[in-house]
Amino acid sequence: MARSMIQLRQDAERQRIEAYQASLQRVSAAPRPAPDFERALDEVRRGYAGVAIRDGALWRPKLKTRDPARLRLAAARYLYARYPVSAALEAIWLDRSGLDGPEIALRLAWYIAAAAGQSLYKAGANEWLSRKEVHCFLNVSSEFGFREAFWFAIVRSYTGDNGLAARLARTKIARTPRSELTFWREVARFFCEHPASKEEIDDLCDYIAAMHRRDKAYSLKGRTLASLHRQMSQWHRDIAAIERIEAMRRRAAGRAALAPGSAWEGSRLEDWEWEPPAKEAKAHGERFFVRQLKTAEDLVAESRAMHHCVSTYAVKCIAGNASIWTLRRKALGKAERLLTIELDPQHRAVQVRGFGNRLATLEEQKILKRWAKANGVALWA
Repeated sequence: MARSMIQLRQDAERQRIEAYQASLQRVSAAPRPAPDFERALDEVRRGYAGVAIRDGALWRPKLKTRDPARLRLAAARYLYARYPVSAALEAIWLDRSGLDGPEIALRLAWYIAAAAGQSLYKAGANEWLSRKEVHCFLNVSSEFGFREAFWFAIVRSYTGDNGLAARLARTKIARTPRSELTFWREVARFFCEHPASKEEIDDLCDYIAAMHRRDKAYSLKGRTLASLHRQMSQWHRDIAAIERIEAMRRRAAGRAALAPGSAWEGSRLEDWEWEPPAKEAKAHGERFFVRQLKTAEDLVAESRAMHHCVSTYAVKCIAGNASIWTLRRKALGKAERLLTIELDPQHRAVQVRGFGNRLATLEEQKILKRWAKANGVALWA
């Protein structure tokens, strides 16, 4: 039987309603899960349940957030905090990216001690900070992270200028290893006495860090901003020279892969060492060394220290047409460069020069003859 117009309109309306409801189901968001308070409690209690000052089972938070980091912080405040602490300390509950296990454990321990009202100085901070610095660290503004707050507290003990302290706390000094704190304290004190912009300090820190890696006895005593800038410029020129030498090595090697800073083959002669008898030595523990320079870094460093152009001999060394050697004296814990020697492939001395291209002294010639005799090297006639 044919359906009436009324029935057809009713069927059409029903189909529209079903289609509308199906559309709503497709586009409507899934119901949001409730905040996982139990998980937050478990995460912050892990390893520290015995020091909690409140019972987690009694926690009745009125939080709507579902952010796990914010829930962890809320749980930590409930379990451990009698007193509010700085954002620098609380940040360990929010983000641990880039931190290793010992660093995470240290920051958690510092938070728990400070939040409970214990002495942070006695809780381990005294290994790095004075009492005055600990007090400053605990009272920094919320704009600082942990590292910045740590260094702000240190710098603040050297200067009364809060702006300068904040600027230094945001430089690369704050990213240096805590195991080298003594050295970088000296650097921070230097920039308190010689203020500079953040960008300038960061540039100089790159140079200072490189010098410290090269020589652990490196110090800023007696230096000025002007002298540091001159030395940094020389360092940049040395880096450029090293890059040019490495480029020549890559071209000479063709497709062969070369590790950066690796040595070229050089002469087959071995390095040499001699200790004069006690009655001949001019100082206790005096020793002489002759060693071959087989890397771009060594050649450039020798050229810079001795004020001559031996670094330009890199092409001959890479090609096997020459080898460069250095004679050094060590006494009383200090090493001294004496001479730079160029040998040809037949182990004949082509050039022997000291600082500023001076000739070898009579005493140095005696050492060279001893080395030459022991290694089959032909010196001057």
